[in-house]
Amino acid sequence: MMAWMNREAVAKTLATGRVTYWSRSRQAFWIKGETSGHTQQLIDFRVDCDRDCLLLIVDQNGPACHTNRRTCFFTSVRSGDEIELMAPEKAT
Repeated sequence: MMAWMNREAVAKTLATGRVTYWSRSRQAFWIKGETSGHTQQLIDFRVDCDRDCLLLIVDQNGPACHTNRRTCFFTSVRSGDEIELMAPEKAT
């Protein structure tokens, strides 16, 4: 998945190991899985060479996407057509 983090979200994530994002639309922090139970536990925190992009390696519990898929990147564009690569996971 892809989400926004500000300086404080980074600090909270590093301090707790629970991945915390910044919601620009709600202007509030959100801890992944706080309501859904689909948590992300931080394994590794990486910064790119320009120091303007972060990559978090996480232990994902359940689907990462709000559509109930393992990833938010489940649509491919091929020859101008959108192709759905995976169906939502079934609730357990």
